[in-house]
Amino acid sequence: MATVSLSNVQKHYGDVHVIQGVDLAIKDREFVVFVGPSGCGKSTLLRMIAGLEEITGGELKIDGSVANDVPPDQRGLAMVFQSYALYPHMTVANNMAFALKLAGVPKTERDAKVAEAARILQLEKLLDRRPGQLSGGQRQRVAIGRAIVRQPKVFLFDEPLSNLDASLRVQMRIEIARLHNELDATMIYVTHDQIEAMTMADRIVVLRAGKIEQVGTPLELYHYPANTFVAGFIGSPKMNLTPVTVKGADATGVAVTLPGGGTVSVPVEAARATPGSSATLGVRPENFVVAESGPMGGKVAVVEQLGGETLVYVDVGDGTLVTVKGGGGLNVPVGTNVRLAVSTSESNLFDKDGLAMTPKVKHDYSATKVH
Repeated sequence: MATVSLSNVQKHYGDVHVIQGVDLAIKDREFVVFVGPSGCGKSTLLRMIAGLEEITGGELKIDGSVANDVPPDQRGLAMVFQSYALYPHMTVANNMAFALKLAGVPKTERDAKVAEAARILQLEKLLDRRPGQLSGGQRQRVAIGRAIVRQPKVFLFDEPLSNLDASLRVQMRIEIARLHNELDATMIYVTHDQIEAMTMADRIVVLRAGKIEQVGTPLELYHYPANTFVAGFIGSPKMNLTPVTVKGADATGVAVTLPGGGTVSVPVEAARATPGSSATLGVRPENFVVAESGPMGGKVAVVEQLGGETLVYVDVGDGTLVTVKGGGGLNVPVGTNVRLAVSTSESNLFDKDGLAMTPKVKHDYSATKVH
């Protein structure tokens, strides 16, 4: 078993509260990603789990045992940092085996563990090279291999891909996901890149200002964000958040007035929808469609043709741009006036405080990935 639980965990630096009462349970063999903007506390929280930062308040348990005061080297964890931190004068094999050597592990056992890690990470042909002879992706795989040979209870990753170029990031995302499946291990991963979070995580923990905004599977957060912060952070391109006014409500949902005067009805519960109050309509770019009879209109400001898909940015008034995602064949010239239809069954409505209104029908996206 390799479970991690945090109960009312806090971190203070003097009067500054960096982590403000985090409660979280991470299951055995789960891949959990901490994501959020810079300064939200995600790396601090990871370092508290690792034992590199003291916990000011609350309780950390690893496999059910309180670990607040357990030294880092006795927690059974292994951490992969943003910097590779490899010894330049050592070979790949010696870099991977160094911690085992310090721990007094016999050479035969060290060699066997290094060989197995090299097989998993496809480093067999590189074991005699030094870090200066490797690419960035290869160096990062060596750093991961150094963690694997220790056979930890939990792997901790602190933005391990941020130093790589775009193509290597994609490759390493795939390799880390494959590694998780092969090792069947518990992993906690920190990133500011929500695409990494969406593609790798069993569950995502969205943090802001030291607090958890929402925890859920990638698809739960994508389709049912708890508030406008999560809605705007998860997804690329991000969700369109358009100010609207509540017109009324009936058994089918809440009717809202769009910029330009058009109306749509969103199928959500009306408990927090007061006629005349302000609200925010959340629409994913793929749920806007260019249509002659659409309830919202605007002028095309920018068009990005990406081959398989096209992004159209439409100014709907007051400088507000909404993003429309269509197929690669979508051809709308810049400067054209267009109408937009909205798939309201796939849309979200947030109240004046930015909190999501409850959908009348909610699909189950809670299942994590099959490993």
